[in-house]
Amino acid sequence: MRSPGSTRPPRGTDLPAPPTAHRLPPAVRLRALRKVYRHVVALESVDLDVPAGSILGLVGSNGSGKTTLLRLMLGLARPTSGSVRLLGEPMPASAASVLPHVGALVDGPGFQPFLSGRDNLTRSASAEPLLPTAAIPGAVDAALHRVGLDRTAADRRYRSYSLGMKQRLGLAAVLLAPRRLVVLDEPTNGLDPAGTHEVRRLITELHAAGCTILIASHLLAEVERTCTHVAVLTGGSVVATGELAALPTADDAALEVTTAEPDAALSALRSARVAGYVERGMVVAPLAGTSPEEVLRTLVRAGVPVTEARRTRTGLEELFVRLTEEGS
Repeated sequence: MRSPGSTRPPRGTDLPAPPTAHRLPPAVRLRALRKVYRHVVALESVDLDVPAGSILGLVGSNGSGKTTLLRLMLGLARPTSGSVRLLGEPMPASAASVLPHVGALVDGPGFQPFLSGRDNLTRSASAEPLLPTAAIPGAVDAALHRVGLDRTAADRRYRSYSLGMKQRLGLAAVLLAPRRLVVLDEPTNGLDPAGTHEVRRLITELHAAGCTILIASHLLAEVERTCTHVAVLTGGSVVATGELAALPTADDAALEVTTAEPDAALSALRSARVAGYVERGMVVAPLAGTSPEEVLRTLVRAGVPVTEARRTRTGLEELFVRLTEEGS
């Protein structure tokens, strides 16, 4: 992907990825995927690979087609045209053999309102083909514990649950059996900060165990914090995909330095022929002709106290805005 600027990246541009000696087949492969509802085109010519072992964030504004894409991928709806391969198998033809290895929370959790959380989860566990009957009670208890619903909340009726508790129970259903792929649609929806932190922890645990994870979200900061890869969806089309670490830095990347002596900092930088200026009370050193290490070395040698230093770059939010402007 080219750095955002006067020339905007074309649709379908790939973010650069470092070469690897061996690449596993993608956990998800979508080709020329199209979905039309009557006269409304929900998805148009979507090509997307979700690398095995990755955490891919599918980002897009509301109405961009994220949930439709997930439903087609999981065999919950049929595409107008195009193909879907899940864990190497065609969908929906191979749904019976593939879906037991997939945990999904799409369109929000759906449980019986008059049953308790534990009873709802037990019903879900009984439908898991890979979960032996004798193992169901232990799997239910373990899943409830992992999402923080193992106390009195587990035995309360589902209809009394808050939105965050309902989301937790949906996540517990995903955790009932070992998964090769986990698909989460807005997993932190309705959660407080503590709940959001727990979801991040669960995602990290699943990833460490070798699970591929696909997260659909419009919370760009959460995607930046959690994911290894990103795909940007706008207007029913994927406009960029690739490794999150390979997001391009801006042409005006700089080091922002917080110091109690900005005048002394500027004098030291100029003496070392390093450009700098003061903005919002911070000393800003453009990195076009130097490095962060050299800037800090210069300040330390001059005896300038440095409280904080932060490199600025084009974040996912700015990149998303520029890409969606291109898409529109």
